[in-house]
Amino acid sequence: MGKALADAYPVCRQTFEQADAALGEPLSQLCFEGPEDQLTLTENQQPAILAVSIAAFRLVQSLGVKPAFVAGHSLGEYSANVAAGTIDFADALALVRRRGRYMQEAVPVGTGAMAAILGLDAATVARACEDAAHGEVVSAANINGGGQVVISGGRDAVARAGARAKELGARRVIPLQVSAPFHCAMMKPAQDRLAPELRALRTHDPCVPIVANVDAQPKRTGSDAIDALVAQVASPVRWEDVISRLASEGVTTYVEVGPGTVLSGMTRRIHGEAKVANIATPEDVAAIEALRV
Repeated sequence: MGKALADAYPVCRQTFEQADAALGEPLSQLCFEGPEDQLTLTENQQPAILAVSIAAFRLVQSLGVKPAFVAGHSLGEYSANVAAGTIDFADALALVRRRGRYMQEAVPVGTGAMAAILGLDAATVARACEDAAHGEVVSAANINGGGQVVISGGRDAVARAGARAKELGARRVIPLQVSAPFHCAMMKPAQDRLAPELRALRTHDPCVPIVANVDAQPKRTGSDAIDALVAQVASPVRWEDVISRLASEGVTTYVEVGPGTVLSGMTRRIHGEAKVANIATPEDVAAIEALRV
């Protein structure tokens, strides 16, 4: 993950060197070589994805493509804040490592679950969760658009909500392999641990607005951006609303930076006429350069 970028571009290589120095350990080696079972541990995965995303972002910047807005899905909102200059890269790396640990420790392993509901709108999924809760936690965690909503909560409550969603017309219910039930009320202990650390960070007002997960509103001050990061730990990621807000602001072109193309697919479903590109490897550079034409 990220190795081809680091091999090809000094700005990417320097980003990984900065990450290693900030964490005092070879994160780059874990990204490039694994082992995968260590890379996918939440407290390693979060700084690794952040490092690859910022390496790709800096490459895009070096190509002369500058954002008018930034946004990120869940962990990606930290990358967005680094890109906007709200928080320093080194501070963000250390913080997301602890974020991963706090989220993992918030709920005993095996007691929480998440599932993707396909083919229902958010309101109907909310009804399924309400009908199935029976006093336990289950709610929308990611409202991704295009008829995809991820639910999160207690293991049994998520199973009941999935069954209820099928009764209400869901096309598919897909249990997700996750280490904890993210972005629901069960993450409140993690939020409480993370909040004072986020608020203790040295911050700057972002150089471009950050459209936040929690309310799809542009954050234009450092304090508002930090409040949004605090709130998103135990709140749903409203990605459909984020992209709709960006579209309403006149955005016509989106660049996904970092590993994978999941956000590119979601964005195309929400804002069908937009140009969408991603960059995770040197082979993607041509598509980014074409955006300037």
